Amino acid sequence: MQPITGFYLRFKPHILMVLAQICYTFMYIITEASFNHGMNPFVYVTYRHIVAGVVTLPFAYFIERKIRPKLTLALFLEIFVLSLLGVSLTLNMYFTSLKYTSPTLLACMVNTIASLTFILAVILRMETVNIRNPRGIAKILGTVVSLVGVMTMTLYKGPALKNIGHALIHIKGSTSVVEGNWLKGSLLTVASCITWSIWYIMQAYSLKRYPAQLSLTTWMNFVGAAQSAVFTVIVQHKRAAWTIGFDIDLWSTLYGGVVISGIVTFVQLWCTEAKGPVFVTMFNPLSTLLVAALAYFVLGEKLNVGSILGGVIVVMGLYLLLWGKEHDETVQINLKGNEEPKFSSDENNFKGEA
Repeated sequence: MQPITGFYLRFKPHILMVLAQICYTFMYIITEASFNHGMNPFVYVTYRHIVAGVVTLPFAYFIERKIRPKLTLALFLEIFVLSLLGVSLTLNMYFTSLKYTSPTLLACMVNTIASLTFILAVILRMETVNIRNPRGIAKILGTVVSLVGVMTMTLYKGPALKNIGHALIHIKGSTSVVEGNWLKGSLLTVASCITWSIWYIMQAYSLKRYPAQLSLTTWMNFVGAAQSAVFTVIVQHKRAAWTIGFDIDLWSTLYGGVVISGIVTFVQLWCTEAKGPVFVTMFNPLSTLLVAALAYFVLGEKLNVGSILGGVIVVMGLYLLLWGKEHDETVQINLKGNEEPKFSSDENNFKGEA
């Protein structure tokens, strides 16, 4: 029993992130079905985070009552920006792009977040790169290769692969995408990945000043929902768009709110604090493979050569980057305060050392 417990404690962040990617896989499929059914992406983002906030609020209030720091104006403004980057701005662009592209393209594009996060980490001196070391070169090459993969997916759609057999599950609604919309959707996805990367970096700083993951998750959900609601009211004036029935729209909202914006966001914050922001992004290729397999074999979705080719290039670049990071001893974050948090690759804890 003790070896099993030791294994779990050692690989707890890894196990949690694998489960998180499985949850993301089902989100892509359920959300696409909801949008094809007529759900407005902006309304979806708003409702989803209201649900998430309501679900996480009681847990945050009681569990973190003694460790939750006092909310100052500076902290609230920081949470406001976090919510903008992680909820209202990013997800509205992201899910709007799903209407123009496909779940497979989105899942492939998400793999670039690791490379973008790495670039930002180098700029902010959270990461060090030794160009005289093979692993330092691998970091640079991996980042460049990943970005080449993004350009491939964005600019080259290519012919569609022939489906094998018939779809086991049919999603109502049109899934055909015209070329102009495909490019528009790809650019929206790229923009959302950039803001998402900034969000991951900012989390590492915010968790040091507000080390209460559940409370931070709850705040981001409510503030992000309010931001998204204001934006949605401006762009969507039809009252009917805000009405959802007892159908796929409701289930996708509940799943997105409870599982993704609630549980998975909390898991990611915990893993960010334990292992660092780049660690969290390294598991994205798993959902790419699962989404592609599910979309092609179960839903009968057409896979384009450009998405497959670009996705393979991105994954190759990602693991070049991760190989380069494998034996990093420590990654320091220089804060303006008296402490410097360090992400250690051989320890499971996030340490703040004077």
